[in-house]
Amino acid sequence: MTFVESIARVRRDHFVGKKGIKQIARERGLSRNTVRKIVRSEETAFSYEREHQPLPQLGPHVERLEEMLAANARKGRRERLRLTRIFDLLETEGYTGGYDAVRRHAARWKRSNSQAAAGESVAAFVPLWFAPGEAYQFDWSHEIVVLGGVTTTVKVAHIRLCYSRMFLVVAYPRETQEMVFDAHDRAFRFFGGTCQRGIYDNMKTAVDAIFAGKDRRFNRRFEQMCSHYLVEPVACTPASGWEKGQVENQVGNVREWFFTPRARFATLAEMNDWLAEQCLKRAAEAHPEMKDRSVAEVFAEEKGALIGYRGPFDGFQNADTSASKCCLVRFDRNRYSVDAKAANQAVSVHAYADRVVIRQGGEVVAEHARVFGRDRTIYEPWHYVPVLARKPGALRNGAPFRDWEPSPMLATVRQRLGKSNDADRHFVDILMAAREYGLEAVETACAEALTAGTCTSAVILNLLARRVQPVAAEPVATPDSLALTMPPVADCARYDTLLLGTCHGTA
Repeated sequence: MTFVESIARVRRDHFVGKKGIKQIARERGLSRNTVRKIVRSEETAFSYEREHQPLPQLGPHVERLEEMLAANARKGRRERLRLTRIFDLLETEGYTGGYDAVRRHAARWKRSNSQAAAGESVAAFVPLWFAPGEAYQFDWSHEIVVLGGVTTTVKVAHIRLCYSRMFLVVAYPRETQEMVFDAHDRAFRFFGGTCQRGIYDNMKTAVDAIFAGKDRRFNRRFEQMCSHYLVEPVACTPASGWEKGQVENQVGNVREWFFTPRARFATLAEMNDWLAEQCLKRAAEAHPEMKDRSVAEVFAEEKGALIGYRGPFDGFQNADTSASKCCLVRFDRNRYSVDAKAANQAVSVHAYADRVVIRQGGEVVAEHARVFGRDRTIYEPWHYVPVLARKPGALRNGAPFRDWEPSPMLATVRQRLGKSNDADRHFVDILMAAREYGLEAVETACAEALTAGTCTSAVILNLLARRVQPVAAEPVATPDSLALTMPPVADCARYDTLLLGTCHGTA
């Protein structure tokens, strides 16, 4: 029986049954003061708030508990301790009470510290509305997955259309600017276009300086990307996540949907393919506002209002450096090989999300798949072939040529050449020819030489030269002033005269 029901019965006993206060208190098991208060107040419900909360067990530990709560609140979201963990720490310091007392005091402490100053009004928000194709929201989150058998923290880019709620998430090893560029290109290709405005927080990869109000100085390369896709970037007020609340809420939902329990993938590419499939599956769910339609149906409507996809933006991170005499360029704590002609030369590194392109004076001297790690060296053996022309002995112990086989055919030729110093020199001549004529042409010549049983570099180079058609010289136009007035006539009868013994007269 609730207290409200007890009040109702007391009132009926007194006003209908004409019973006295003493009798009602005895029959209902209530104190006379309680019955008297019910009868005289005309109230049908009472609320009681204790003015002073006794804390027999927690009292000596209140100050320490509040210190722990304050220190925990200053930590990042991922580093904060759960209240049960704080309770365990408090027990190690001598607290013998229950968890409920700690929980209640923590709730009161949180309420009292939720407002920055006394008298501050309770925070209130205005629901936001967006037209089709008007805006999208962008944010990052950090998720823990098992990648290739190793527990790894990946950075996940979230892009969400504000009207239809269609979204895409893409995982990366880093949160750098080239990853931002790649995430936008993937999303705009996924959506088939983009919106008029993009709403961001004040991330360093986008915003260089924050001024009063909404005024920002955006990063030059970030502005170039927005200009390419015809998007107007808008940055939120600092510490005002509600201005892009849709994507903020999406971060928590995606963590629960896709990353709980901990997901396992062989490669990052496999993970991103799976994430794209999951985003499409979620689009079949009901729209949060238009309950009678799915997200996919609303997206089909919004798609006509999107700005058409403009093609990929050349989104790279640029770094100027120089190549070492070992034909290596250091970038992002790793080393990448370049063509031998760039050794000891200034080069420019263009780092994309998935590859590294190295240029010297505008010419590409190397391109590698990007490696995310530390102190790794990535070789391309063909970069070092010109060096072998001067030092053929390096073919045996050179680090770039460790376990290197350019092709099965060339491996067979190298085996036939033997292991002498001359054999190394002959094989280097064949490799140099592959750089000039192409690997396919050299393999064809090698196959022909092996069939003939004369597998030497001279034979293979001769076969290559015979196969290559010489470039025909362009005809030279003869000026009219050099034209012959009496073109020569081929007359073989003059030579017949010499055979008959007829001699020319002498002067």
